[in-house]
Amino acid sequence: MTSIQQRAELHRQIWQIANDVRGSVDGWDFKQYVLGALFYRFISENFSSYIEAGDDSICYAKLDDSVITDDIKDDAIKTKGYFIYPSQLFCNVAAKANTNDRLNADLNSIFVAIESSAYGYPSEADIKGLFADFDTTSNRLGNTVKDKNARLAAVLKLLLHRAVLQVPFHKVWNAVLSVLCLCFSAEISHPDR
Repeated sequence: MTSIQQRAELHRQIWQIANDVRGSVDGWDFKQYVLGALFYRFISENFSSYIEAGDDSICYAKLDDSVITDDIKDDAIKTKGYFIYPSQLFCNVAAKANTNDRLNADLNSIFVAIESSAYGYPSEADIKGLFADFDTTSNRLGNTVKDKNARLAAVLKLLLHRAVLQVPFHKVWNAVLSVLCLCFSAEISHPDR
């Protein structure tokens, strides 16, 4: 498959998934959730790579949170500016999203924990409010917790989709932005949707 065909297929699959996931959420709000989830995925992968330091024998996502010492956490925050426990990583949360009845509350707790990990460190001002636009309790996601969780799980699964994982992150970012622009422009063209 050529890179042009691969890009077209990635766009097609993201568009299809985005339309399925979006449902009644307007394009502007949907953008906040997809970009927020994509950012969460990025900082999770970036943090894992930092901890693993190129050592293929280490898989941070598979470690138990209890093996993380205060010294490891302190050093990571001093270097990266924030901390994420293995159980809080995007890949682990997304893998269990469809069966997590507390997904919206858990995501909120994780985002608060990531932001609060920087308290008292030079990065505090940079990290504070990082997930402010990713409101996991908003009625825009649905009227019930079950509806909210279903929509949040779908957004997380969108970013775990085979088509998304098989290409470099910067290409996924560009494709998601393109699809979101198309979703948003389609909504403007058809405001009665």
